[in-house]
Amino acid sequence: MALFKKSGPVDESLPKDDRGSGSFDDYVGVLVPKNKNVTIRLANSNPHQDELAALAAEDPETLTTATPARSMDDERVDAPIEVRLFSGRRVSGVVGTVPRGLESIYDEAVRRLDGRGAKPRIPVEVVQTKRGYRLDLLIGQTK
Repeated sequence: MALFKKSGPVDESLPKDDRGSGSFDDYVGVLVPKNKNVTIRLANSNPHQDELAALAAEDPETLTTATPARSMDDERVDAPIEVRLFSGRRVSGVVGTVPRGLESIYDEAVRRLDGRGAKPRIPVEVVQTKRGYRLDLLIGQTK
């Protein structure tokens, strides 16, 4: 069950350290990031630690999302967005999910890039924490 707090949604079915994070307070207008430093940390990354460790060894400049915006069918059933990465050479397996409730921000960022004629890929950063690897979507860079 996803609860929603000012700091972002909380999916209580996931461990506390693997729920992801983000906040609608970081956006203006039609989900446009306020600045270039806005990020969303993916949820459910614990099962994908091997994939994230391999990606952490890649050139960080080549890492972007390889997951398109949700289709209308996916939106109707409120399907989670499983994120895969493109590393310049290959597409990874799933590395996590967009935190529940923040899917519209992800979809809008991908559509904004596509609408400009840019590749619909959000830059990312693999972050090593005390509890393992996490993935931050650099949403602010899609502004």
